[in-house]
Amino acid sequence: MAQKTQQGYLLIGDISGFTSYLAKVELEHAHEILTDLLETIVKEFRTLMTISKLEGDAVFAYVNSANIPDGETIVELIENTYMAFRRKRDISENNTTCSCKACSAIPSLDLKFFTHHGDYIAQKVSGIHELVGSDVNLIHRLVKNHVTENTGWNAYMLFTAQAIEILKLGIEDFEEQKESYDHLGDIQIYCLDLHARFKALIEAKRVFISRDDADGVGTFDFDHPAQVVWHWLTDIEKRTLVNKGKAVWSVITRPNGRNGLGAINHCAHGKNLKKFLVETVLDWRPFEYYTIETIEGNSITRSTIQLEPILEGAGTRLHVHYSLSSSKIPRFIRRLLLSFLVPNILKHIGRITAKLMAEELATKSRNAPANVSL
Repeated sequence: MAQKTQQGYLLIGDISGFTSYLAKVELEHAHEILTDLLETIVKEFRTLMTISKLEGDAVFAYVNSANIPDGETIVELIENTYMAFRRKRDISENNTTCSCKACSAIPSLDLKFFTHHGDYIAQKVSGIHELVGSDVNLIHRLVKNHVTENTGWNAYMLFTAQAIEILKLGIEDFEEQKESYDHLGDIQIYCLDLHARFKALIEAKRVFISRDDADGVGTFDFDHPAQVVWHWLTDIEKRTLVNKGKAVWSVITRPNGRNGLGAINHCAHGKNLKKFLVETVLDWRPFEYYTIETIEGNSITRSTIQLEPILEGAGTRLHVHYSLSSSKIPRFIRRLLLSFLVPNILKHIGRITAKLMAEELATKSRNAPANVSL
């Protein structure tokens, strides 16, 4: 029986400069270096996507749209993967004592990403899994483009117009151009320089309230991966849903159209929703932690919400570190009061969130097309 057509995200992570690198260096060490870098990409991709195949110096992955909590998560996955790649590459360079050409040329390697949203069929023939479809062909054709020629970039994220539309990304900071391919015609693409993005992420000030510095702390365990939990904690509509109408969240500011550093949210709550607070994101490290500052009247609080993978990544332990920044109450009294308040509030909210999360994932699972082998 044939597979059903599915819709989702198609993503390729392609190591830049590897062909020329391989032609100039010793094969044995080059192979070891490539393996380490590919394993880094695969590890990050697998937190969200299914690996379709390794393609020489590239990784091809996909995920059904029904399994993505938020399209923006794809962008965060790309950024996290590039950060991990750069860390692995730089550590390999710094730790090696080998003077061979392969090890000396490690800094010449970089990474590009290609993202498209479209149709595909995941089929199995003679035990071999393969993705097929016009959109699958398209994303592979996009690897050959004129981006580096036109911009000088060796590391970038590229999105098709279809992906941009689904992701609902602002395109102000993107380089826009067209690529033309036989049988496919003109393809509108949008690109972002990853060197500049890497620099911005590295230079962004870390604001992390540790357990020792917090006035109140709490933990809660979820039976879902960090990416899913992250979405439920940060999505405005989900947060309103969890509060069951007793608090209504809305967006004030989204820098570059994305949730993240500098984003500002508004919450109406209390009797008849007459009270309100304003929340600003001070630090944003997707799937790891974020820190927010909340102002309500004369009260200013800061919280770090940290996600720790458990159960081999299948679950997540949520840590909340809460600080009363503007309080004149002596610290030992604050800690005494919040030692009871924060854990109880987190347990209450955590249970509601976990229940709604499980219901949504069950619904998506029932509605997802079945994978039927040929």
